Amino acid sequence: MKSFAYAAPKTVKEAVALLDDSWGATEVLAGGTDLVTSLKQHVTEPQRVVSLKNIKELKGIRSKGGSLIIGATTTLAELIENRDVARKFPALSIAAQGIGSPQLLNVGTVGGDLCQRPRCWFFRNGHGLFGQQGETSLVREGDNRYHAIFGNDGPALFVNPSSLGPALIVLGAEITVAGAGGKTRTVPAAEFFRTPKAATERETVLRPNEILTEITVPMKGLKNATYEVRHRHGLDWPYVTASVGFNLKGRQIEEAQVVLGQVAPVPWRSAAASLALDRGTPDETTASKGGEAAAAGAKPLSGNAYKIQMVKAAVKRAVLAAIA
Repeated sequence: MKSFAYAAPKTVKEAVALLDDSWGATEVLAGGTDLVTSLKQHVTEPQRVVSLKNIKELKGIRSKGGSLIIGATTTLAELIENRDVARKFPALSIAAQGIGSPQLLNVGTVGGDLCQRPRCWFFRNGHGLFGQQGETSLVREGDNRYHAIFGNDGPALFVNPSSLGPALIVLGAEITVAGAGGKTRTVPAAEFFRTPKAATERETVLRPNEILTEITVPMKGLKNATYEVRHRHGLDWPYVTASVGFNLKGRQIEEAQVVLGQVAPVPWRSAAASLALDRGTPDETTASKGGEAAAAGAKPLSGNAYKIQMVKAAVKRAVLAAIA
């Protein structure tokens, strides 16, 4: 690990002032479950690491104006233990529970989950964000069993690793970030993630001199759920995730939202699945139609076509869980 300066500011303003205007010179440390690994693997070699652990305003969960406000450094364990989250946002609670390992849950943060870098093994082993050697895509030519089946027409073939991202998009959450000069801006969760066009870019709309401060989740009374397909609980990332949300009026589903995780460089909104669920009856037949529609348009690589069936199953089971 390359040596770096360490700073532990006590306010957001102080933290932002310590950041640089370009990527790589400084990095933000929350729980450290991703950054420490990145430092050891030389994925990033910053001159300064800015810790958020002493900034009290970034901690905790509170209600405000019909919404739940989640501080960026709230731990995943605190998210799971919160009664309002468990009762009103099971999609979010289940997604956090799926992470499983007690060590990760008690150290990892909500903001850190949203900002973590891809787990692509080509990226983590020094072949750049797109996993290339010269002009050759090592991902397309090599072991791509865990890579994207949607949104993979360009060079970005990794999958977004966030467990909470799909659920927050379904729930209509907004993300607040703070920048230089005390300025803040709010970004819909659906627009927070992006597919990089160059290997020097990042996977979110955060700028190098900005910090994610809080997440606002409106309490709209949506039926919602998350279903993950995993090899084993607690240590691995899922193969496929499906988060769903909808209103239930009588015997009819309305305003359905379906967002997939671990299948694209960003959490993948499935418009086809949403249309298949809308105005359907809340039963297994409709849930199956939603799953079939969610898999439409997938473009698997040489080693990950198995994910198509997992998408169908995950969406169906998430819909049934939300209905129940």
